[in-house]
Amino acid sequence: MRLRIDWLSTLRHGVQVVAFCCIVAVLTTTIWPNRPYWIQVGSSLCIGLTTWAVIEFGRYFVDERHCHHSASGGHGWPAGWRGVVLSAIGIACGFFFGNALGHYLFGEGDSMRSTQDEQIGLVLTIVAGAAATFYFHLRGKAAHLMAEKNAAERDASEAQLKLLQSQLEPHMLFNTLANLRALIGIDPAAAQQMVDRINDYLRATLSASRATAHPLAAEFDRLRDYLELMAIRMGSRLKYSLELPDELRAEPIPTLLLQPLVENAIKHGLEPKVARGTVTVRALEGEENRLVLEVIDTGVGYAPSASNPTQPGGNGFGLAQVRERVATAYGGRGTVSVQSEPGTGTTVRISLPIHE
Repeated sequence: MRLRIDWLSTLRHGVQVVAFCCIVAVLTTTIWPNRPYWIQVGSSLCIGLTTWAVIEFGRYFVDERHCHHSASGGHGWPAGWRGVVLSAIGIACGFFFGNALGHYLFGEGDSMRSTQDEQIGLVLTIVAGAAATFYFHLRGKAAHLMAEKNAAERDASEAQLKLLQSQLEPHMLFNTLANLRALIGIDPAAAQQMVDRINDYLRATLSASRATAHPLAAEFDRLRDYLELMAIRMGSRLKYSLELPDELRAEPIPTLLLQPLVENAIKHGLEPKVARGTVTVRALEGEENRLVLEVIDTGVGYAPSASNPTQPGGNGFGLAQVRERVATAYGGRGTVSVQSEPGTGTTVRISLPIHE
């Protein structure tokens, strides 16, 4: 069996055990004041490090199926009775072998120790070993819960993506089919062009639904198909611009991140406007190694709500889902901001850490 030892975690645990042994030595010095503190520390380290080494490396011989899952993906601490047995073995080894090593290295004054002193030493070894083991057990269980929490957040993010797709796509599809039916009779060429565009759009949608992230170039290609469909439907009332620098084309982002914002721009911004409007989607590299994505429309705009001036109304389901997905996918390192004024238009800006 090949052991996959996390040496950084092992070193961190070892340092914690050394600090714990120094504290125990303070207690033993008050019990046996005739022995110098440095000897007490040496004996405590022999017992504590022996106990720790048996438990620390012994856990790797326990099947991972019977261990708490580690948030870092490493080998967790044994769960249930296996953890209790391993702890008992470690404490026993610490008392017999570690104690013997301590007597050999720091045996000054041991000849004066009575049977009662040996019994006190045994109790201290058991109590200190059990306390340290319980501490590491709690840390292991906490790491297990953190791993489960992270997995649940990933599942929730994927579920939100599926829900978002299920609500956005039928809405767009029904509107497109209704326009397609009208175009077949009055403009067959435009109807054929619309069929080609919706074919490309649906193919990209099905491909993106199998992943939670894709390159920024794929997101812009999908937006182009969607905006071309809307341009056929709205005619000269819609003009759009997609700006994506070459150096950002491969940057990964969550799938369907910008789609609801573009739908909002058309539905709430341009469709209520009689005159022609523009939707601009652009990506740029911001300060401090940030990816900035902007969806800008020259639509009717709206005033911020009185209850929350930083949250303009009228965005509904799409913007709320974008906020939640950014928060989930980037762990609080991403931001979504909205600026809007009546009669001027709306700008939604997303700031994300650039993938390294």
